[in-house]
Formats: sequence, structure tokens, C-alpha cells
Amino acid sequence: MTNSYIALDLETTGLEARLEKITEIAALRVVDGRVEERFVTLVNPMRQLGERIRELTGITDDMVKDAPVIEDIIGDAVRFCGNLPLLGHNILFDYAFLKRAAVNSGLDFEREGIDTLGICRLFMPADVKRNLTCACSFYEVSQSTAHRAQADAEAAHGLYQAMMVRHGREHPEAFAAKPLIYKAKREQPPTKRQKEYLHDLLKCHRIDIAVQIDAMSRGEVSRMIDNIISRYGRMTRRISGEQKD
Repeated sequence: MTNSYIALDLETTGLEARLEKITEIAALRVVDGRVEERFVTLVNPMRQLGERIRELTGITDDMVKDAPVIEDIIGDAVRFCGNLPLLGHNILFDYAFLKRAAVNSGLDFEREGIDTLGICRLFMPADVKRNLTCACSFYEVSQSTAHRAQADAEAAHGLYQAMMVRHGREHPEAFAAKPLIYKAKREQPPTKRQKEYLHDLLKCHRIDIAVQIDAMSRGEVSRMIDNIISRYGRMTRRISGEQKD
């Protein structure tokens, strides 16, 4: 059984790692079952947060506006994790976001992981919900504020320890770390021509967007251009330099 790991949880702007951004990271270094050190930070996603995300996490635009961007702290996060396996509730979700950020900064981030959600599916009754809150309640693990990174990382750590006490002796294989598989390619910045065309397209159709164009990848800009054209059509007139200003 694995008893030394990084309990990890992220808050993000949405569910798809390819499209969304990190807003908070919490990593707890656990050695022999005890938390020894913490890495916790808000992250500026360089876009406005949706109403649902604000309500779910309690994180606001004001809270992240002066926070570091992911490029400035991903190296510290990767070094903090070291070579320990990552632990979390549906850990592949958090790993996907962190790995994409690492790859975009030219960092290697291949890790093993322990998924408390997967362990819950092995041992909890089928008619009981297995989200983190319900699983903690089932195993009588105390939980503070839900949907904040540090609280959820602590809850996943407590849940794992409780399940290991109850089931580990008979099923040690369920508590072994396994390779985390998520493929990510380094994203390229948008070209000058792409940015100018998107700017003109937004101006032509009088569209406001919640993300800064300079913070978008080439793929993100391309998808936004395609979506705008699909919904509103191509530009019917050329945007003059005076109109741009």
C-alpha cells in the first residue's frame, strides 16, 4: 500500500483541460500518512470567471486578479510534487490540467496516481453517491469548505487514510499507485495575423469576450474564430484602423 504521496486538488474555470484554466492549486506532501508540507496558491486564469464557477468555489475575479499566472508557478508546483504519486478524488482531472501547464512550460510531468474515487467504487454500496462530500460522510471523515482546493485535498487525504484502515489489510492492491495516462502537446502562441483577424471579427460583430486574446493559445484563437463565423458569419466589411482604435 502507498502511504506517501501528494494529495492534490485544483479549482478551474471549467471541466475540459484543453479549453479551461486553473484558478487554484493545493498540493499536500504526505509522508507515512502525515501532512508534512503544503503548496497552496490562487492562479490568475487571464479570463473572467463564470457565474457558476464563482458560486461553486467562492473564488471571484477580484481574488485572482493579482495572483500569479500559471506560467510563473508551474515549475514550483512540479518541483514540490517531486517523484511522489499524486492522490485525489478523480485524480486524472487534476493531473490533466497540471500536466498541460507543465508541458506548455517545457517541463516533464509523468506521474503515478491514486484515485480515491476509484477506491470508493470498489468498496462503497452501489446506491450511495461517491462524490467527495458523500464519500467523506460515508467513511466519517470531517470536511471543511467544499470546492476549495486545500479543503478538498485535505478531504481526499483523510478519505484515503480512512479507507486504507478499513479495507487495506484485505485488499492492499487497491491502494497501490498506478501510472496516470494523459497525453498533452505543447500549445503554440497565436500568430499576429490570427490575433488581428479575431480582433477585427469581434469588432465587426460587436462581441465582448471574457478572455484576453494575448493569453490564448493558437488552437484557442482558431476555435474561437471558427465558432464566431459559424454563429455570426464572416466579416461583411473591413475594419479600418480608425474603427480599431
